[in-house]
Order: sequence, then structure tokens, then C-alpha cells
Amino acid sequence: MAAAGAEPSPADALVGVWEADDGTVKLDMYKAGSEFQARMLYGNEIVESDNVTFKKDTRNPDPTLRSRSLKNIVFVTGLRWTDGEWSGGSIYDGSSGRTYNCRAIIQDGKMHLRGYLGLPAMGQTRILHRVRG
Repeated sequence: MAAAGAEPSPADALVGVWEADDGTVKLDMYKAGSEFQARMLYGNEIVESDNVTFKKDTRNPDPTLRSRSLKNIVFVTGLRWTDGEWSGGSIYDGSSGRTYNCRAIIQDGKMHLRGYLGLPAMGQTRILHRVRG
């Protein structure tokens, strides 16, 4: 039985709002059951040239979703805490309509979110800092 006021699980360290150092991406990581997911709050590739209006999901492989806005879509799903990292997830790229495997770690207070096809070595990592406040 957990004691009152016990430390939060290391797995929950992922929960919160994160932003890329260059301001191009902002996301909200949250727990959904035993998995972690993320909503896109902002992404420079998914907003119109006015930098405010979200684009439609026109490249989605599902034609029924192509008219939805990319605002607040759940684009990271299925991450699970295992052996010191969050792995086994998927990340949807609204700018291309592709879905990639993903995993995340927190190192030196920053989240390293990696999307990849096949092997993790064949991918790209975005480094984000926690947004305070």
C-alpha cells in the first residue's frame, strides 16, 4: 500500500506541457490508463501562414478524417513505461499523414522524443523542455 504523500512514479515524469527549444512544437503529454499520449498544442508545420489557424488533416490516409482540424489532435499514443524509458508508442505526423514508431526518455530535464520506422537508429529525435506555469 502506498503511503500518503508518496513520491510520484518515475513514469509520470513525462506528464505535462513540453515545447521545443526553438518554439516550433508544443505538446501536452498525459496519462490515459496505462499508456501515455500527447496532444499537439502547436506545431509550425501544422498551422497556416498566419501562425494561428490550424491546417486540416488533408494528408490523413483515412479519407473521413481529412476535413478535421489538426488542433489538439492526439498524435502520440501507446507509450508505456518500461526499463527507464517510454516505448512502444506511435507518433502521427500531420504534415505528411505518416505514422511512425516512437519512444521517449527524459535526460538532464529534457524530453527526447524519437520517431522512427523499423529500427530506432533510423529516425529523428526532437528535444523538448518542460513549460512552467
